[in-house]
Order: sequence, then structure tokens, then C-alpha cells
Amino acid sequence: MSTAQGARARARQEVTAAIKEAARRQLAEEGAAKLSLRAVARELGMVSSALYRYFPSRDDLLTALIIDAYDSLGEAAERARDAVPDAPPTVRWIAVCEAVRGWALTHPHEYALIYGSPVPGYSAPQTTVRAAARVGMALIGIVRDAHQGPGLAALPLPAELRPEAARMVTDLAPDLPPEAAVALVASWAQLFGLVGFELFGQFNKVVEDREAFFRHAAARLAEGVGLR
Repeated sequence: MSTAQGARARARQEVTAAIKEAARRQLAEEGAAKLSLRAVARELGMVSSALYRYFPSRDDLLTALIIDAYDSLGEAAERARDAVPDAPPTVRWIAVCEAVRGWALTHPHEYALIYGSPVPGYSAPQTTVRAAARVGMALIGIVRDAHQGPGLAALPLPAELRPEAARMVTDLAPDLPPEAAVALVASWAQLFGLVGFELFGQFNKVVEDREAFFRHAAARLAEGVGLR
């Protein structure tokens, strides 16, 4: 790459980052449903036609923000997991759960973008899937390590759910027992339910010591997926 090409690439990266940052400020003030390319352009002193060269539509900008949020959350979860590589599976599981909570409390508007109410008229494309799966894959990896090492506790599964469990395990983690796949999906949903309840005020006047409550709940989720 020539010097001129490198300078243009850096300039484009800087402008792209500035557009995203202005859009995040708009998310915090107005919410995702009111995100406007024209408003972002005005804040940055750009004409709309110039901004469209970076993001052709509102949905393209939303998708970029969603991927960034999922990746940031995934990185936090993976760092927490990797910080205790030799710890028992339950400790690593709780570390990931606490990292998810910590990230959400620090980035409430970005959390709302990816786990809050759907944005009217927006449908997330396939390009968001890899980033969205990072937390789930971190949790699956911990359960896989336990399955291959100390083993998983027996997980009851009703007969009528077994066909669905077989489908889930094929799609998510073919090397795990079907019972584990069902428990993982349930725990994944409960984890984000716990975080969402706290972030969106549902625990007000109900849970006071939220950190201790969350850690206890995360430990119960670990038991639910069979971690010993």
C-alpha cells in the first residue's frame, strides 16, 4: 500500500469512528428508534451525502453499532474467562457472567441496543451472528471443558423435549450431551434476563445487594448446566 493509500485508509477509519461515536451519543439521548443519519451528519458538520459514502443507510449504521457492541461484550466475557484459565469450571462461568453484567452496567445504551426492544423497521443481517455468539460460545467452551474433564452432573430432560434437545446439540455443540444444550440455552436466556432486570430497573425495591444476588444467581446457573 502506498503512502497516499495508507493516509486515505487512516482518514476513512477516523471518520468512520467519529460517525459511530456521534451515533452512540444519539442512541444515549434519543434511543435507537430515532437514530438519524442526517442528525449525525449535522453534529459532525458533514453534509448528508458525504456521510452516505460511509454508511449508505440508517440500517447499515445500526448494524455496525450492533456488531461493535456484541464484539465489545464478547471481548469482556472472553477476557474474564481467560483471566482464570486454571480455575474450576464454576469459577470461570461466574467470571464470564460477572463480566457480562459489568459491561452492561458500563454500557447501558449499547446493551439496550442489542438486548432491549427491537428497533422498528430494522432486521439484523447475518453479519451480526458471529459477534452475537461470542458470549454463548465462551459459556459453551467452559461446559465443554468440564464435560471433557471432571464431567457434568446428570441433567434431567423430559421425553417430549428430547427431539428438540437433539436438534439444539447438533446446531450448538455436537460434542456435548443433548441435556447440556438445553440447559445452556436456558441459562443463556436467564443470564441476560438477570442483567436486563437490573439494568432496566425491574429490581428496584426488590433486590438491594445486587452484586451478591447476581453472583449467587450465576452460581445457580452453573449448577443448572451441570457444572460440579
